[in-house]
Amino acid sequence: MRAAAPDQVEQRFRRAVNMTAEQLDQWLETPESKRVGFFYEGASESVGHASGRKIAQILRKGARGAADLRHMRKVVGYVARHLAQRPGGDVRDTPWRYSLMNWGHDPLGEGEP
Repeated sequence: MRAAAPDQVEQRFRRAVNMTAEQLDQWLETPESKRVGFFYEGASESVGHASGRKIAQILRKGARGAADLRHMRKVVGYVARHLAQRPGGDVRDTPWRYSLMNWGHDPLGEGEP
């Protein structure tokens, strides 16, 4: 399968990420954000938390390099997979929602992908 063009990747990224850089920065400072996600052995930060920092950086800057596009593709895939696993009931205070928010998507916000 052919890889999506950079402008398509950015469009998909913008649909998947419904938080602003400022909202994401504030979220990443919370205890809830810091305790969810997958931690590599010996790591002090989860994969999703590190991703959130990269996402906020991408949202703030104008130019897109190859590394940015790779990360944007990763974000789009993660958000789509995670949304497909939505648990039943109220998700407001769940690790599922918190993990998605680390990746820039608040399922209670606007802009469902």
